[in-house]
Amino acid sequence: MPPVVGKESGLLTPQQTWLSILAQLPAPPVVDLPLADGLGHVLREPIHADRDLPPVDRSAMDGFALRAEDLVAAPVTLSVLGEIAAGSAAAPSIQEGACVRIYTGANLPPGTNTVVKLEDTRAAGPGRVTFERPERKGANLWRAGENARRGDQLVPAGTVLGALHIGLGAAVGSTRVRVARKPRVALLTTGRELQPPEAPVGSHQERDANGPLLAAALSEGGFALVSADRVTDDPEAIVGRLRVALATADAVVTSGGVSVGAYDFMPAATEGVGARTIAHGVAMKPGKPFLFAMAPGDQPIFALPGNPLSAVICFHEFVLPALRRMAGFPEETCQPLVRARLQVNITGELGPERRLPGRLAWTAASPVVAPVPYHSSADLAASARADGSIVVPSGVREIVASTLVDFRPWRRLP
Repeated sequence: MPPVVGKESGLLTPQQTWLSILAQLPAPPVVDLPLADGLGHVLREPIHADRDLPPVDRSAMDGFALRAEDLVAAPVTLSVLGEIAAGSAAAPSIQEGACVRIYTGANLPPGTNTVVKLEDTRAAGPGRVTFERPERKGANLWRAGENARRGDQLVPAGTVLGALHIGLGAAVGSTRVRVARKPRVALLTTGRELQPPEAPVGSHQERDANGPLLAAALSEGGFALVSADRVTDDPEAIVGRLRVALATADAVVTSGGVSVGAYDFMPAATEGVGARTIAHGVAMKPGKPFLFAMAPGDQPIFALPGNPLSAVICFHEFVLPALRRMAGFPEETCQPLVRARLQVNITGELGPERRLPGRLAWTAASPVVAPVPYHSSADLAASARADGSIVVPSGVREIVASTLVDFRPWRRLP
């Protein structure tokens, strides 16, 4: 078990915090879902081909199916015995000196071994067509089994199912898939100053932005909320809402009340529901107050700072990666980074690792990134102009333009 790290014993680096989180996360349960509902889930049992793909030789073009041997002395005129469309079960046997009109995807009829494209022929009267030149045997065909053989593993376990995997599963009759179940998430925002977005607010109040922000970020990441709640700065009320959240969720995300002030009740509230604090405080700016705890039901609690920029940075550094891992994503894919070239110099004070909001652009040579000016970790307007955060290592005062830096995306990349 990793040590509990807090104010008295020093702070974990972001990487140490992430490793401490990883060590605690429960393995995902496996569920059986309809194929279409498996989108975005991690496959736990592979998908196999139930038959050869294609199952028989098929035409790859609109044209005429025939024996290549009949075109050796081209130009030559052959009799047309009919036509075969895709989906037709017709299988006329074609003899020497004859051909059949065929369409893309149709089964190649017995006796033929080649398809000549329509544009390489000319009509020669009713029921007859002229071929101007020879064609090689096997031209313009999809061969039986060339894509896959019956029993082949097509989609291995561990794959995050995308649209093409769903299509392939449908093609081989996989109507259901065994996948890792995604964690169900409860969201709780705290603060006596918070009001619903639709409410009138006084100068001493704030509309709750973190609730909608985090709910949208979870949805964008592919995770469903089982509840979203708001609670005032009252220790008993926070403990009560945490208990309710833990009764239905696999993971709880909170915002606010996580630092060391007189009204920061979240650390005590997590203990009040029996959770073990694994880390409280990260050597990172913004985002230092972040807290991670494990509830008795093996449910992680991620307590984010209340300032929006701090919250979104901690969400993408720790929360979303942890939820991905809980959903069975390979560990190495849970914390994606982009290597981008810095467009301007970055300067600052020596200290812990920093995360600077940045704007990413794509060029022919490489992605480039520039910092987005911001006033504080409460600057939501600046945060909304960013695509992610630039990672500035600890002890680094300056990074010069054109240097390659690590960039943590907050949005889907093109």
